Amino acid sequence: MKRKLAKLASLLLTGAMMASLTACGSSDSGSSTGTDNAAETETATQDSDAAPTEAAEGEKIINVGVTSSLGGINPFVIDQTEINKYAVDLMFLPLVELDKDSNFQYMLADSVTTEDNINFVVHIDDAATWSDGQPVTAYDLEYTVLRLASPVVNNTTLMLYAFEGTTDEGFVEEGATSMAGLTVLDDKTLQFTSKYPMSLTTFNNTYGRYLRALPKHVIEQFSEEELLTADWFNHPDVIDGPFLLTDYDADHYISYVANENYFKGAPKLDKLNIKIVDGSQVYAGLQSGEIDITQLTMTSIPETDYESIEKLENVKAVYGSPITNQSAFIQTANIPDARVRQALVYAIDRQQLVDQLLKGNGEVIDGFVSSASPYYDSSIEPLPYDPEKAKALLEEAGWDGSQTLRFYVWSGDTTFVNGAQILAAQWAAVGINVEITTLDLASMMSVAGSTDYDIMAVQYTYAPVDPYPDVAWLLSGEGSWTGYAADEINAALEDTQTTTDVEQLKADYAVVDKKVQEDVPMFSVYVISQMGAVNNRVVGAEPTAYGFFNDVQNWDVTE
Repeated sequence: MKRKLAKLASLLLTGAMMASLTACGSSDSGSSTGTDNAAETETATQDSDAAPTEAAEGEKIINVGVTSSLGGINPFVIDQTEINKYAVDLMFLPLVELDKDSNFQYMLADSVTTEDNINFVVHIDDAATWSDGQPVTAYDLEYTVLRLASPVVNNTTLMLYAFEGTTDEGFVEEGATSMAGLTVLDDKTLQFTSKYPMSLTTFNNTYGRYLRALPKHVIEQFSEEELLTADWFNHPDVIDGPFLLTDYDADHYISYVANENYFKGAPKLDKLNIKIVDGSQVYAGLQSGEIDITQLTMTSIPETDYESIEKLENVKAVYGSPITNQSAFIQTANIPDARVRQALVYAIDRQQLVDQLLKGNGEVIDGFVSSASPYYDSSIEPLPYDPEKAKALLEEAGWDGSQTLRFYVWSGDTTFVNGAQILAAQWAAVGINVEITTLDLASMMSVAGSTDYDIMAVQYTYAPVDPYPDVAWLLSGEGSWTGYAADEINAALEDTQTTTDVEQLKADYAVVDKKVQEDVPMFSVYVISQMGAVNNRVVGAEPTAYGFFNDVQNWDVTE
Protein backbone atom coordinates (compact mmCIF):
# COMPACT_ATOMS: atom_id res chain seq x y z
CA MET A 1 0.00 0.00 0.00
CA LYS A 2 2.64 2.54 1.04
CA ARG A 3 4.76 1.75 -2.01
CA LYS A 4 1.79 2.28 -4.27
CA LEU A 5 0.97 5.60 -2.64
CA ALA A 6 4.55 6.82 -2.72
CA LYS A 7 4.79 6.13 -6.44
CA LEU A 8 2.03 8.67 -7.07
CA ALA A 9 4.38 11.61 -6.52
CA SER A 10 5.57 11.87 -10.12
CA LEU A 11 2.14 12.56 -11.52
CA LEU A 12 1.14 14.94 -8.78
CA LEU A 13 4.12 17.21 -9.22
CA THR A 14 3.35 17.56 -12.91
CA GLY A 15 -0.42 17.25 -12.69
CA ALA A 16 -2.56 18.88 -10.04
CA MET A 17 0.27 20.57 -8.18
CA MET A 18 1.95 22.07 -11.22
CA ALA A 19 -1.39 22.99 -12.77
CA SER A 20 -2.18 24.95 -9.64
CA LEU A 21 1.18 26.68 -9.52
CA THR A 22 1.12 27.75 -13.15
CA ALA A 23 -2.42 29.00 -12.71
CA CYS A 24 -1.77 31.52 -10.00
CA GLY A 25 1.23 33.64 -10.80
CA SER A 26 2.76 35.77 -13.45
CA SER A 27 3.83 34.12 -16.64
CA ASP A 28 7.50 33.91 -15.75
CA SER A 29 6.94 32.91 -12.13
CA GLY A 30 4.64 30.15 -13.17
CA SER A 31 6.46 28.90 -16.22
CA SER A 32 6.38 25.16 -16.63
CA THR A 33 9.29 22.81 -16.91
CA GLY A 34 10.85 23.11 -20.33
CA THR A 35 12.27 20.55 -22.71
CA ASP A 36 15.69 19.92 -24.14
CA ASN A 37 14.20 19.56 -27.61
CA ALA A 38 16.47 21.74 -29.73
CA ALA A 39 14.13 21.65 -32.70
CA GLU A 40 11.26 22.94 -30.56
CA THR A 41 13.40 25.66 -29.06
CA GLU A 42 14.57 26.88 -32.45
CA THR A 43 11.02 26.92 -33.83
CA ALA A 44 9.67 28.66 -30.76
CA THR A 45 12.30 31.39 -30.62
CA GLN A 46 12.61 32.27 -34.27
CA ASP A 47 9.17 33.85 -34.29
CA SER A 48 8.08 37.25 -33.00
CA ASP A 49 6.75 37.56 -29.47
CA ALA A 50 3.26 38.57 -30.55
CA ALA A 51 0.66 36.38 -32.17
CA PRO A 52 -1.57 37.78 -34.94
CA THR A 53 -4.61 38.76 -32.87
CA GLU A 54 -6.73 40.67 -35.37
CA ALA A 55 -8.97 38.87 -37.82
CA ALA A 56 -8.74 39.46 -41.54
CA GLU A 57 -11.91 40.51 -43.29
CA GLY A 58 -14.55 37.79 -42.88
CA GLU A 59 -12.30 35.76 -40.56
CA LYS A 60 -13.38 34.60 -37.11
CA ILE A 61 -10.78 34.50 -34.37
CA ILE A 62 -10.75 34.23 -30.56
CA ASN A 63 -7.83 35.11 -28.32
CA VAL A 64 -7.59 33.21 -25.02
CA GLY A 65 -5.55 34.98 -22.35
CA VAL A 66 -3.46 32.88 -19.95
CA THR A 67 -0.68 33.68 -17.49
CA SER A 68 1.12 30.32 -17.73
CA SER A 69 4.10 29.75 -20.03
CA LEU A 70 4.26 26.78 -22.39
CA GLY A 71 7.07 24.32 -21.77
CA GLY A 72 6.73 22.41 -25.02
CA ILE A 73 4.29 20.97 -27.51
CA ASN A 74 5.61 17.42 -28.12
CA PRO A 75 3.28 14.90 -26.41
CA PHE A 76 6.20 12.54 -25.79
CA VAL A 77 8.40 15.16 -24.15
CA ILE A 78 6.22 17.54 -22.20
CA ASP A 79 5.38 17.37 -18.54
CA GLN A 80 1.66 17.32 -17.94
CA THR A 81 1.31 20.87 -16.72
CA GLU A 82 -2.05 22.40 -17.44
CA ILE A 83 -1.17 24.66 -20.35
CA ASN A 84 0.89 21.88 -21.96
CA LYS A 85 -2.06 19.55 -21.61
CA TYR A 86 -4.63 21.82 -23.19
CA ALA A 87 -2.30 23.08 -25.91
CA VAL A 88 -1.81 19.47 -27.05
CA ASP A 89 -5.44 18.43 -26.43
CA LEU A 90 -6.57 20.93 -29.07
CA MET A 91 -4.70 18.78 -31.60
CA PHE A 92 -4.89 15.29 -30.09
CA LEU A 93 -7.96 14.51 -28.01
CA PRO A 94 -7.69 12.88 -24.60
CA LEU A 95 -9.85 9.83 -24.07
CA VAL A 96 -12.10 11.74 -21.66
CA GLU A 97 -12.19 15.14 -19.99
CA LEU A 98 -14.02 16.70 -17.10
CA ASP A 99 -16.83 19.08 -17.99
CA LYS A 100 -17.66 22.33 -16.22
CA ASP A 101 -19.65 20.40 -13.59
CA SER A 102 -16.77 17.95 -12.95
CA ASN A 103 -18.53 15.11 -14.75
CA PHE A 104 -16.55 13.04 -17.25
CA GLN A 105 -17.24 13.85 -20.89
CA TYR A 106 -16.12 11.48 -23.62
CA MET A 107 -13.71 13.03 -26.09
CA LEU A 108 -11.83 10.46 -28.24
CA ALA A 109 -13.48 7.55 -26.44
CA ASP A 110 -17.23 7.01 -26.42
CA SER A 111 -17.13 4.58 -23.49
CA VAL A 112 -14.76 3.53 -20.73
CA THR A 113 -15.95 0.63 -18.57
CA THR A 114 -14.76 -1.85 -15.96
CA GLU A 115 -16.39 -4.80 -14.27
CA ASP A 116 -13.64 -5.59 -11.77
CA ASN A 117 -11.64 -2.36 -11.24
CA ILE A 118 -8.68 -4.15 -12.82
CA ASN A 119 -9.57 -4.37 -16.52
CA PHE A 120 -10.60 -1.11 -18.17
CA VAL A 121 -12.14 -1.31 -21.63
CA VAL A 122 -11.76 1.82 -23.77
CA HIS A 123 -13.86 2.10 -26.91
CA ILE A 124 -12.82 4.77 -29.39
CA ASP A 125 -15.62 6.74 -30.99
CA ASP A 126 -16.61 4.96 -34.21
CA ALA A 127 -16.72 8.34 -35.96
CA ALA A 128 -13.20 9.31 -34.91
CA THR A 129 -10.93 9.96 -37.87
CA TRP A 130 -7.60 11.60 -38.45
CA SER A 131 -7.53 14.84 -40.40
CA ASP A 132 -6.19 12.89 -43.40
CA GLY A 133 -9.34 10.76 -43.43
CA GLN A 134 -7.97 7.56 -41.90
CA PRO A 135 -9.85 6.14 -38.88
CA VAL A 136 -8.48 6.49 -35.37
CA THR A 137 -8.03 2.93 -34.10
CA ALA A 138 -7.13 1.00 -30.98
CA TYR A 139 -3.81 0.25 -32.69
CA ASP A 140 -3.01 3.98 -32.72
CA LEU A 141 -3.69 4.20 -29.00
CA GLU A 142 -1.76 1.00 -28.23
CA TYR A 143 1.25 2.18 -30.24
CA THR A 144 1.23 5.56 -28.51
CA VAL A 145 1.12 4.01 -25.04
CA LEU A 146 3.95 1.60 -25.92
CA ARG A 147 6.11 4.50 -27.05
CA LEU A 148 5.25 6.49 -23.91
CA ALA A 149 6.37 3.46 -21.90
CA SER A 150 9.67 3.21 -23.74
CA PRO A 151 12.78 3.71 -21.57
CA VAL A 152 14.21 5.71 -24.47
CA VAL A 153 11.34 8.19 -24.38
CA ASN A 154 11.58 8.08 -20.57
CA ASN A 155 8.26 9.79 -19.90
CA THR A 156 7.42 9.09 -16.25
CA THR A 157 4.61 11.61 -15.85
CA LEU A 158 1.84 9.17 -16.78
CA MET A 159 2.71 6.58 -14.13
CA LEU A 160 2.30 3.67 -16.54
CA TYR A 161 3.87 1.40 -13.90
CA ALA A 162 0.26 0.89 -12.71
CA PHE A 163 -0.36 -1.48 -15.64
CA GLU A 164 0.70 -5.08 -16.15
CA GLY A 165 3.79 -5.61 -18.24
CA THR A 166 5.68 -2.54 -17.04
CA THR A 167 8.58 -2.17 -14.61
CA ASP A 168 8.32 -0.33 -11.32
CA GLU A 169 9.36 2.77 -13.27
CA GLY A 170 6.57 2.30 -15.81
CA PHE A 171 8.72 1.09 -18.71
CA VAL A 172 8.61 -1.75 -21.22
CA GLU A 173 11.56 -3.03 -23.24
CA GLU A 174 12.99 -0.72 -25.86
CA GLY A 175 11.15 -1.24 -29.14
CA ALA A 176 8.41 -3.35 -27.50
CA THR A 177 5.52 -4.28 -29.77
CA SER A 178 3.21 -5.49 -27.01
CA MET A 179 2.55 -5.15 -23.30
CA ALA A 180 0.69 -7.47 -20.94
CA GLY A 181 -1.47 -4.61 -19.69
CA LEU A 182 -2.65 -3.66 -23.20
CA THR A 183 -4.96 -5.87 -25.26
CA VAL A 184 -6.50 -4.84 -28.57
CA LEU A 185 -9.99 -6.38 -28.56
CA ASP A 186 -10.94 -5.02 -31.98
CA ASP A 187 -10.12 -2.09 -34.25
CA LYS A 188 -11.81 0.38 -31.93
CA THR A 189 -11.38 -1.25 -28.51
CA LEU A 190 -8.34 -1.40 -26.22
CA GLN A 191 -8.24 -3.02 -22.78
CA PHE A 192 -5.95 -1.75 -20.01
CA THR A 193 -5.12 -4.17 -17.17
CA SER A 194 -4.02 -2.70 -13.85
CA LYS A 195 -1.70 -4.34 -11.32
CA TYR A 196 -4.04 -3.43 -8.44
CA PRO A 197 -7.64 -2.27 -7.92
CA MET A 198 -8.38 1.19 -9.22
CA SER A 199 -11.72 2.96 -9.37
CA LEU A 200 -13.13 3.91 -12.75
CA THR A 201 -13.10 7.53 -11.58
CA THR A 202 -9.38 7.35 -10.82
CA PHE A 203 -8.65 5.61 -14.14
CA ASN A 204 -10.51 8.34 -16.02
CA ASN A 205 -9.05 11.21 -14.03
CA THR A 206 -5.45 9.95 -13.84
CA TYR A 207 -5.15 8.25 -17.23
CA GLY A 208 -8.18 8.99 -19.39
CA ARG A 209 -7.65 12.75 -19.18
CA TYR A 210 -3.96 12.49 -20.10
CA LEU A 211 -3.75 9.63 -22.61
CA ARG A 212 -4.12 10.48 -26.29
CA ALA A 213 -3.75 8.51 -29.48
CA LEU A 214 -1.22 9.68 -32.06
CA PRO A 215 -1.39 8.52 -35.70
CA LYS A 216 0.61 5.30 -35.89
CA HIS A 217 0.77 5.47 -39.68
CA VAL A 218 2.68 8.76 -39.33
CA ILE A 219 4.81 8.46 -36.21
CA GLU A 220 6.00 4.88 -36.80
CA GLN A 221 8.46 6.38 -39.29
CA PHE A 222 10.37 7.80 -36.31
CA SER A 223 12.73 5.84 -34.09
CA GLU A 224 12.13 6.10 -30.37
CA GLU A 225 14.99 8.60 -30.14
CA GLU A 226 13.48 10.66 -32.96
CA LEU A 227 10.13 10.86 -31.17
CA LEU A 228 11.83 13.32 -28.83
CA THR A 229 13.34 15.56 -31.51
CA ALA A 230 11.37 15.21 -34.76
CA ASP A 231 10.28 18.56 -36.18
CA TRP A 232 6.89 17.05 -37.11
CA PHE A 233 5.72 17.50 -33.53
CA ASN A 234 6.22 21.27 -33.80
CA HIS A 235 3.45 21.46 -36.42
CA PRO A 236 1.71 18.06 -36.77
CA ASP A 237 -0.34 17.88 -39.94
CA VAL A 238 -2.35 14.74 -39.04
CA ILE A 239 -4.51 15.26 -35.95
CA ASP A 240 -7.84 14.13 -34.54
CA GLY A 241 -8.60 17.32 -32.59
CA PRO A 242 -10.36 20.55 -33.58
CA PHE A 243 -7.35 22.75 -34.33
CA LEU A 244 -4.03 22.51 -36.19
CA LEU A 245 -1.01 24.23 -34.67
CA THR A 246 0.52 26.86 -36.95
CA ASP A 247 3.01 28.67 -34.74
CA TYR A 248 4.08 29.14 -31.14
CA ASP A 249 6.41 31.03 -28.88
CA ALA A 250 6.71 29.28 -25.53
CA ASP A 251 6.56 32.55 -23.58
CA HIS A 252 4.09 34.55 -25.66
CA TYR A 253 1.55 32.70 -27.80
CA ILE A 254 0.23 29.52 -29.40
CA SER A 255 -1.65 29.87 -32.70
CA TYR A 256 -4.02 27.45 -34.40
CA VAL A 257 -6.23 27.17 -37.47
CA ALA A 258 -9.41 25.14 -37.66
CA ASN A 259 -9.32 21.46 -38.59
CA GLU A 260 -12.11 21.43 -41.15
CA ASN A 261 -12.16 17.62 -41.01
CA TYR A 262 -12.74 17.42 -37.24
CA PHE A 263 -15.01 14.42 -36.71
CA LYS A 264 -17.14 16.21 -34.10
CA GLY A 265 -17.82 19.02 -36.57
CA ALA A 266 -15.72 21.69 -38.24
CA PRO A 267 -15.00 24.59 -35.84
CA LYS A 268 -16.98 27.77 -36.41
CA LEU A 269 -13.82 29.76 -35.79
CA ASP A 270 -11.14 30.14 -38.43
CA LYS A 271 -8.36 30.69 -35.91
CA LEU A 272 -7.66 30.39 -32.20
CA ASN A 273 -4.82 32.04 -30.31
CA ILE A 274 -3.64 31.43 -26.77
CA LYS A 275 -1.95 34.64 -25.62
CA ILE A 276 0.53 34.24 -22.76
CA VAL A 277 0.70 37.44 -20.71
CA ASP A 278 1.63 38.62 -17.25
CA GLY A 279 -1.25 38.75 -14.79
CA SER A 280 -0.95 42.52 -14.62
CA GLN A 281 -1.74 42.71 -18.36
CA VAL A 282 -5.03 40.79 -18.28
CA TYR A 283 -7.25 43.77 -17.42
CA ALA A 284 -5.81 45.92 -20.21
CA GLY A 285 -6.17 43.06 -22.70
CA LEU A 286 -9.80 42.52 -21.78
CA GLN A 287 -10.50 46.23 -21.92
CA SER A 288 -8.96 46.65 -25.38
CA GLY A 289 -10.41 43.43 -26.77
CA GLU A 290 -7.00 41.88 -27.40
CA ILE A 291 -8.06 39.15 -24.96
CA ASP A 292 -11.51 37.67 -25.55
CA ILE A 293 -11.73 35.12 -22.75
CA THR A 294 -9.74 33.76 -19.81
CA GLN A 295 -9.58 30.27 -18.31
CA LEU A 296 -9.97 30.00 -14.55
CA THR A 297 -6.99 27.83 -13.66
CA MET A 298 -4.53 29.00 -16.33
CA THR A 299 -5.19 32.71 -15.89
CA SER A 300 -4.25 34.56 -12.75
CA ILE A 301 -6.13 37.83 -12.50
CA PRO A 302 -4.84 39.95 -9.61
CA GLU A 303 -7.56 40.47 -7.00
CA THR A 304 -6.81 44.19 -7.20
CA ASP A 305 -8.20 44.14 -10.77
CA TYR A 306 -11.41 42.27 -9.98
CA GLU A 307 -13.54 45.36 -9.41
CA SER A 308 -12.23 47.10 -12.53
CA ILE A 309 -12.96 44.07 -14.70
CA GLU A 310 -16.45 43.78 -13.26
CA LYS A 311 -17.09 47.35 -14.45
CA LEU A 312 -16.01 46.75 -18.07
CA GLU A 313 -18.97 47.17 -20.42
CA ASN A 314 -17.56 44.87 -23.10
CA VAL A 315 -16.83 41.98 -20.72
CA LYS A 316 -18.77 39.65 -18.45
CA ALA A 317 -16.94 38.63 -15.27
CA VAL A 318 -17.69 35.26 -13.64
CA TYR A 319 -16.44 33.41 -10.57
CA GLY A 320 -15.75 29.70 -10.56
CA SER A 321 -16.36 27.14 -7.86
CA PRO A 322 -13.82 27.04 -5.01
CA ILE A 323 -11.33 24.40 -6.16
CA THR A 324 -7.87 25.96 -5.80
CA ASN A 325 -6.69 25.26 -2.27
CA GLN A 326 -4.08 27.44 -0.61
CA SER A 327 -2.56 24.51 1.27
CA ALA A 328 0.05 24.62 4.02
CA PHE A 329 1.98 21.37 4.34
CA ILE A 330 3.71 20.64 7.65
CA GLN A 331 6.71 18.35 7.71
CA THR A 332 5.54 16.42 10.77
CA ALA A 333 8.97 14.93 11.47
CA ASN A 334 10.09 18.48 12.26
CA ILE A 335 6.92 19.46 14.17
CA PRO A 336 5.99 16.10 15.73
CA ASP A 337 3.49 17.31 18.36
CA ALA A 338 -0.06 17.50 16.97
CA ARG A 339 -0.93 20.10 19.61
CA VAL A 340 1.59 22.51 18.12
CA ARG A 341 0.24 21.83 14.65
CA GLN A 342 -3.30 22.48 15.85
CA ALA A 343 -2.15 25.70 17.48
CA LEU A 344 -0.89 26.89 14.09
CA VAL A 345 -4.47 26.70 12.81
CA TYR A 346 -6.26 28.11 15.85
CA ALA A 347 -3.91 31.11 15.79
CA ILE A 348 -4.92 32.39 12.33
CA ASP A 349 -8.12 34.14 11.27
CA ARG A 350 -8.76 32.36 8.00
CA GLN A 351 -12.10 34.01 7.31
CA GLN A 352 -10.43 37.40 7.62
CA LEU A 353 -7.94 36.31 4.95
CA VAL A 354 -10.79 35.31 2.63
CA ASP A 355 -12.58 38.60 3.21
CA GLN A 356 -9.53 40.83 2.89
CA LEU A 357 -7.17 39.07 0.50
CA LEU A 358 -9.74 37.36 -1.73
CA LYS A 359 -12.46 40.02 -1.43
CA GLY A 360 -14.79 37.29 -0.21
CA ASN A 361 -14.24 35.06 -3.25
CA GLY A 362 -13.37 31.84 -1.45
CA GLU A 363 -14.14 29.67 1.54
CA VAL A 364 -12.54 28.15 4.63
CA ILE A 365 -12.40 24.35 5.01
CA ASP A 366 -10.36 21.80 6.88
CA GLY A 367 -8.67 19.06 4.89
CA PHE A 368 -8.90 18.56 1.15
CA VAL A 369 -12.55 18.46 0.04
CA SER A 370 -14.17 21.80 -0.82
CA SER A 371 -17.80 22.60 -1.47
CA ALA A 372 -17.14 22.13 -5.19
CA SER A 373 -16.84 18.36 -4.66
CA PRO A 374 -19.72 15.85 -4.57
CA TYR A 375 -17.96 14.39 -1.52
CA TYR A 376 -18.07 17.59 0.55
CA ASP A 377 -19.34 17.08 4.10
CA SER A 378 -20.73 20.36 5.44
CA SER A 379 -20.90 18.90 8.97
CA ILE A 380 -17.10 19.19 9.27
CA GLU A 381 -16.78 22.66 10.75
CA PRO A 382 -13.34 24.27 10.28
CA LEU A 383 -11.30 24.92 13.42
CA PRO A 384 -12.20 28.46 14.52
CA TYR A 385 -9.94 31.41 15.09
CA ASP A 386 -9.12 31.05 18.79
CA PRO A 387 -5.73 32.45 19.81
CA GLU A 388 -6.35 31.61 23.47
CA LYS A 389 -6.90 27.96 22.52
CA ALA A 390 -3.67 28.12 20.51
CA LYS A 391 -1.77 29.43 23.54
CA ALA A 392 -3.20 26.71 25.78
CA LEU A 393 -2.21 23.96 23.33
CA LEU A 394 1.31 25.35 23.07
CA GLU A 395 1.60 25.43 26.85
CA GLU A 396 0.44 21.80 27.07
CA ALA A 397 3.03 20.85 24.46
CA GLY A 398 5.83 22.58 26.38
CA TRP A 399 6.43 25.13 23.62
CA ASP A 400 8.79 27.77 25.01
CA GLY A 401 8.78 30.17 22.06
CA SER A 402 12.50 29.94 21.43
CA GLN A 403 12.05 27.91 18.25
CA THR A 404 11.84 29.50 14.80
CA LEU A 405 9.91 27.59 12.15
CA ARG A 406 11.01 27.74 8.52
CA PHE A 407 8.05 28.82 6.39
CA TYR A 408 8.47 28.55 2.60
CA VAL A 409 6.15 30.43 0.24
CA TRP A 410 6.05 30.48 -3.55
CA SER A 411 7.01 33.95 -4.81
CA GLY A 412 4.76 33.70 -7.87
CA ASP A 413 1.62 33.85 -5.72
CA THR A 414 1.74 37.54 -4.82
CA THR A 415 -1.57 37.42 -2.96
CA PHE A 416 -0.35 34.80 -0.54
CA VAL A 417 3.07 36.40 -0.21
CA ASN A 418 1.11 39.19 1.49
CA GLY A 419 -1.04 36.64 3.31
CA ALA A 420 2.03 34.92 4.72
CA GLN A 421 2.96 38.12 6.51
CA ILE A 422 -0.45 38.13 8.18
CA LEU A 423 -0.01 34.50 9.23
CA ALA A 424 3.41 35.25 10.65
CA ALA A 425 2.04 38.16 12.71
CA GLN A 426 -0.86 36.11 14.05
CA TRP A 427 1.45 33.23 14.92
CA ALA A 428 3.85 35.60 16.66
CA ALA A 429 0.94 36.86 18.76
CA VAL A 430 0.58 33.40 20.35
CA GLY A 431 4.31 32.73 20.67
CA ILE A 432 5.16 30.97 17.39
CA ASN A 433 8.02 32.56 15.49
CA VAL A 434 8.46 31.84 11.80
CA GLU A 435 11.02 32.85 9.22
CA ILE A 436 9.41 33.39 5.82
CA THR A 437 11.40 32.48 2.71
CA THR A 438 9.91 33.17 -0.73
CA LEU A 439 11.21 31.04 -3.58
CA ASP A 440 10.73 30.80 -7.31
CA LEU A 441 9.06 27.72 -8.72
CA ALA A 442 12.19 25.66 -9.39
CA SER A 443 13.62 26.38 -5.94
CA MET A 444 10.27 25.64 -4.32
CA MET A 445 10.14 22.23 -5.96
CA SER A 446 13.69 21.55 -4.85
CA VAL A 447 12.78 22.30 -1.23
CA ALA A 448 9.62 20.22 -1.54
CA GLY A 449 11.64 17.25 -2.75
CA SER A 450 14.15 17.60 0.05
CA THR A 451 11.45 17.78 2.77
CA ASP A 452 13.87 20.13 4.56
CA TYR A 453 11.27 22.63 5.77
CA ASP A 454 8.81 23.06 8.61
CA ILE A 455 5.86 24.59 6.73
CA MET A 456 5.45 24.97 2.97
CA ALA A 457 2.53 26.85 1.41
CA VAL A 458 1.45 26.34 -2.19
CA GLN A 459 -1.75 26.48 -4.20
CA TYR A 460 -2.94 22.98 -5.01
CA THR A 461 -5.97 21.92 -7.05
CA TYR A 462 -7.51 18.69 -5.76
CA ALA A 463 -9.82 17.40 -8.49
CA PRO A 464 -13.30 17.65 -6.94
CA VAL A 465 -14.37 14.37 -8.51
CA ASP A 466 -11.24 12.44 -7.49
CA PRO A 467 -9.07 13.75 -4.64
CA TYR A 468 -7.63 10.24 -4.13
CA PRO A 469 -4.26 10.43 -5.95
CA ASP A 470 -3.28 13.74 -4.37
CA VAL A 471 -4.38 12.83 -0.86
CA ALA A 472 -2.79 9.37 -1.10
CA TRP A 473 0.60 10.84 -1.93
CA LEU A 474 0.52 13.74 0.48
CA LEU A 475 -0.37 11.45 3.39
CA SER A 476 1.86 8.55 2.40
CA GLY A 477 4.37 8.85 5.23
CA GLU A 478 8.12 9.38 5.13
CA GLY A 479 9.28 11.16 2.00
CA SER A 480 5.93 12.83 1.30
CA TRP A 481 5.30 16.53 1.76
CA THR A 482 3.85 15.89 5.21
CA GLY A 483 5.82 12.84 6.37
CA TYR A 484 2.50 11.70 7.84
CA ALA A 485 0.46 8.52 7.43
CA ALA A 486 -2.40 6.94 9.38
CA ASP A 487 -3.93 3.48 9.06
CA GLU A 488 -7.40 4.98 9.37
CA ILE A 489 -6.78 7.21 6.38
CA ASN A 490 -5.17 4.43 4.34
CA ALA A 491 -8.22 2.21 4.88
CA ALA A 492 -10.60 4.97 3.81
CA LEU A 493 -8.54 5.72 0.71
CA GLU A 494 -8.42 2.05 -0.26
CA ASP A 495 -12.20 1.96 -0.03
CA THR A 496 -12.52 4.85 -2.48
CA GLN A 497 -10.97 2.59 -5.12
CA THR A 498 -13.57 -0.17 -4.80
CA THR A 499 -16.87 1.64 -4.28
CA THR A 500 -18.98 3.71 -6.64
CA ASP A 501 -21.55 4.80 -4.06
CA VAL A 502 -21.34 8.58 -3.70
CA GLU A 503 -22.50 8.54 -0.08
CA GLN A 504 -19.84 5.95 0.80
CA LEU A 505 -17.20 8.02 -0.99
CA LYS A 506 -18.38 11.07 0.92
CA ALA A 507 -18.02 9.09 4.16
CA ASP A 508 -14.53 7.89 3.19
CA TYR A 509 -13.27 11.39 2.46
CA ALA A 510 -14.92 12.64 5.66
CA VAL A 511 -12.75 10.13 7.55
CA VAL A 512 -9.70 11.66 5.88
CA ASP A 513 -10.66 15.27 6.53
CA LYS A 514 -11.62 14.65 10.17
CA LYS A 515 -8.36 12.85 10.85
CA VAL A 516 -6.41 15.64 9.14
CA GLN A 517 -8.30 18.19 11.24
CA GLU A 518 -7.30 16.23 14.36
CA ASP A 519 -3.62 15.61 13.53
CA VAL A 520 -3.00 18.59 11.20
CA PRO A 521 -0.27 17.28 8.87
CA MET A 522 -1.55 20.03 6.55
CA PHE A 523 -4.18 22.72 6.70
CA SER A 524 -6.11 24.73 4.17
CA VAL A 525 -5.58 28.46 4.58
CA TYR A 526 -8.46 29.07 2.18
CA VAL A 527 -9.94 27.81 -1.07
CA ILE A 528 -10.09 30.31 -3.93
CA SER A 529 -12.98 31.04 -6.29
CA GLN A 530 -11.04 32.31 -9.29
CA MET A 531 -12.34 35.09 -11.53
CA GLY A 532 -12.78 34.56 -15.26
CA ALA A 533 -13.93 36.95 -17.94
CA VAL A 534 -15.40 36.73 -21.44
CA ASN A 535 -15.99 39.38 -24.11
CA ASN A 536 -19.61 39.97 -25.02
CA ARG A 537 -18.86 39.13 -28.66
CA VAL A 538 -17.99 35.53 -27.78
CA VAL A 539 -20.71 32.92 -28.24
CA GLY A 540 -20.72 29.35 -26.88
CA ALA A 541 -17.69 29.72 -24.59
CA GLU A 542 -17.45 30.47 -20.90
CA PRO A 543 -14.63 30.67 -18.35
CA THR A 544 -14.55 27.39 -16.43
CA ALA A 545 -11.97 25.43 -14.45
CA TYR A 546 -12.75 22.17 -16.27
CA GLY A 547 -14.21 21.49 -19.70
CA PHE A 548 -13.09 24.84 -21.09
CA PHE A 549 -12.09 23.53 -24.54
CA ASN A 550 -14.34 20.44 -24.65
CA ASP A 551 -16.73 21.89 -27.24
CA VAL A 552 -14.45 24.51 -28.72
CA GLN A 553 -15.74 23.59 -32.19
CA ASN A 554 -18.96 25.38 -31.21
CA TRP A 555 -17.29 28.64 -30.16
CA ASP A 556 -18.28 31.61 -32.29
CA VAL A 557 -18.10 35.40 -32.40
CA THR A 558 -20.60 38.10 -33.27
CA GLU A 559 -19.66 41.56 -34.46
